[in-house]
Amino acid sequence: MTVTDAHGAIDAVWRIESARIIAGVARIVRDVGLAEELAQDALVAALEQWPESGVPKNPGAWLMTIAKRRAIDLIRRKETYQRKLAEMGHELEIDGESVEDDVEAILEDHIEDDLLRLVFTACHPVLTMDARVTLTLKLLGGLKTDEIARAFLAPEATIAQRIVRAKRNLAKAGVEFEVPSGPDLLERLSSVLEVVYLIYNEGYSATAGDDWMRPALANEAMRLGRLIAELMPTEPEVLGLLALMELQSSRANARTGPDGEPVLLLDQDRRRWDRLLIRRGLEGIERAWALEKPPGPYLLQAAIAACHARAADPEDTDWARIAGLYAVLAQVAPSPVVELNQAVAISMAFGPARGLEAVDLLADDPSLKDYHLLPSVRGDLLFKLGRFAEARAEFEKAAGLTRNERERKLLLERAAASQAD
Repeated sequence: MTVTDAHGAIDAVWRIESARIIAGVARIVRDVGLAEELAQDALVAALEQWPESGVPKNPGAWLMTIAKRRAIDLIRRKETYQRKLAEMGHELEIDGESVEDDVEAILEDHIEDDLLRLVFTACHPVLTMDARVTLTLKLLGGLKTDEIARAFLAPEATIAQRIVRAKRNLAKAGVEFEVPSGPDLLERLSSVLEVVYLIYNEGYSATAGDDWMRPALANEAMRLGRLIAELMPTEPEVLGLLALMELQSSRANARTGPDGEPVLLLDQDRRRWDRLLIRRGLEGIERAWALEKPPGPYLLQAAIAACHARAADPEDTDWARIAGLYAVLAQVAPSPVVELNQAVAISMAFGPARGLEAVDLLADDPSLKDYHLLPSVRGDLLFKLGRFAEARAEFEKAAGLTRNERERKLLLERAAASQAD
């Protein structure tokens, strides 16, 4: 095997298995930062050995074994070894290979629990949102620092510092490697889902740069969503978020034109929508509703996305139902952005004049002052009402607020079209 082939295999295995390896080791050392370092040590060992010995039959298990043995060696060198063993609830031999064998047997039985612990640790509220997102992509996504930097158009040094600070802050705050229980669970779960959805949104509609979408980020968020859904299959918001991402991603192939230009929802060729993702999303919504728990914001948004997914033609869209779902969402998770989306649905169901009335109620909301979609929506409604000069001014204002070059170009084109009319 060539060195290049070995390195390619190692990269692929690391992307798939790194979260499980870090989680398994973190259960031994009770420190996420240290666990990642030990997992990286195992990666270095693979880089040294695999080009000569070849890729093992089960490369993930090979890396896990090496990382755990490094962890055990580390604990052996500390006076706290016996206490660590007691925390694991087992009397293990200090000498001999049976220590490694017993520890591996114990941890293999708990790998899903370990992954869930890692999810909640990486998304702990003690960290800033930027730190949570970055650490989640690093620990659970297996992304390298430079990959995260490219995804968010940030300097690599900034991302590296953010990761170091995040690990340090987790250790400083004494964050336990555990899944919260009782009332804390739903609050902490909300933080986890917020992180995943933020990653997804940055991939689905990039806030800055030259690309309309960044599929790698959206796909990574869906992978994380599926992981969490496997670990927490009875939480409707988990199922709702996964369904929402799948339904939105089903439109990906139709969201851009031949030159990468944005194609708006009502102009998309729905024959290009991914029927498999739509089916998965709709099935996920059904499973979530079957749990008979009060719907949260992600499940409600998924239900809205389902209205679009079920409409083979834009004219078949049940806009009245969508407006009603947004009204419920506004009660569950009050937000001016939700009200703006509700206004759009109202305009589609009951006419642009009604929609404009609803939008104008939001005009003075300070949180929307720099939100480019407010003038964009207002421009669209004014255009439909034949008030072209006003529409042009709104589109130009929206173009000045967005940081995405593709979106800016689209808005300026709409402004020019308003002038022509």
